[in-house]
Amino acid sequence: MSLLSENVIPGNHGKIFETNATEHKDLLKIKNAISNIYGVQDVLLDEDVFPKKITIHTSSIVSVKDIEDAVIKTGFHAIPKSLFEL
Repeated sequence: MSLLSENVIPGNHGKIFETNATEHKDLLKIKNAISNIYGVQDVLLDEDVFPKKITIHTSSIVSVKDIEDAVIKTGFHAIPKSLFEL
């Protein structure tokens, strides 16, 4: 594994995660849980696609594991997408 695959690096691109949550209220719970992690600057939800996508921007390096653990506490999962789409 590498720094890029195991962490969310600060910058304009952010990192995209997919979740198994489908309801708006559940996505808001996930957004709130992720927002409480130190270093998370912004959490954007894309509810128009399936599976739902979450884009996370940070102000410092944040571990993907920390994000996954925060989402698991809400009863759902967040899986990071590949580094760069072709």
